[in-house]
Amino acid sequence: MSHRIKPPHAGKKPTPIQNESAGAPAWPSYTGTSELVGTSPSGRVTVYVDPSLGAQALQNAKDLVNDADRIVTANDGIFGTTGGPVSAIVFALGGATDGTGGADHNGCDYTTGNAIEVDASYGNSARVSALFEAELSECSMNGNLCGESTGEALSRWCAAVIGNNALADFATAPQWVSDGMANWVDKTEDTDQDGDSIGCGMAFLSWLISQGYGLEKIAPVMVNLGDSGTLAELYENLTGNAATTAWPNFEAAIQNLPNGVTSDDPFGGLANPTQMTHLAPRSAELVGRVMASMMADLAAGRQPEQIAANIRAAMAPVSRPTGTAVCRPGSKRLLPPGKSSGRSKRSA
Repeated sequence: MSHRIKPPHAGKKPTPIQNESAGAPAWPSYTGTSELVGTSPSGRVTVYVDPSLGAQALQNAKDLVNDADRIVTANDGIFGTTGGPVSAIVFALGGATDGTGGADHNGCDYTTGNAIEVDASYGNSARVSALFEAELSECSMNGNLCGESTGEALSRWCAAVIGNNALADFATAPQWVSDGMANWVDKTEDTDQDGDSIGCGMAFLSWLISQGYGLEKIAPVMVNLGDSGTLAELYENLTGNAATTAWPNFEAAIQNLPNGVTSDDPFGGLANPTQMTHLAPRSAELVGRVMASMMADLAAGRQPEQIAANIRAAMAPVSRPTGTAVCRPGSKRLLPPGKSSGRSKRSA
């Protein structure tokens, strides 16, 4: 089941445009002609376009080829892993050509989810990059968090950071406040399509990031906590404070905001979202593994000798899992508020 979310790189020249429908990936929904635009210099991202859309969509696709290696390197830095190769197609997803059609993919790993659909955004390729990152980040979750409110908030934050907040109109935190600020910190909603639970997650991550816990610290812990993990447990792992204090402290911080919640980043986390995106992917991966190991051991109250042993184990080379992880039924594409993917929402 597909999941849908509501500077040019120097190097070798992109591959000349070709009609590649016969050899193109099996896209989640696109059924037209897939025209090859090019491959990023690293070879990790291959971009296609719907040729019927003309020059503006083609420009979006070319810009994505040029920006792709920046995106995948930054994404590796956030998750502390090295992602696999992916393909993306730019077309009028949902009939839109302004980015509001969102983005989509199938599985939430680099095996079943490596064919990514991205809505065209005429004249604003930054939105295409942000939509691409929203789906790419879910591949890096490796089957965890997919279809959960926590995972959706994390993927949207990745898109905000790496896509330079180009999807500000997708904001859900103001809706959450308007609807009464339900507590989605102590529990996780089993859907990625509810604006209130996603909005709570967005504001909560903004709060954590503003306190110095960048996405490169947040993402590995959330992935390790898995589908059943809560934002309160994330808070406990990162800060060392009891999970029971997460909601009251966060609620008080919201109430003390001078201007209230008017965006998905009410605490200004975007001013310093991450400190690791400049690292080489392998370095970021190592730091991510070590950090995740330390956080888990501290939360479990293990002795210093055991923590040290586990850190040494985390620093050893690891083999990549070969199994597949598919988004569970009901997981949908990223869309801005007010748009529907046409699929029914799961019960919470």
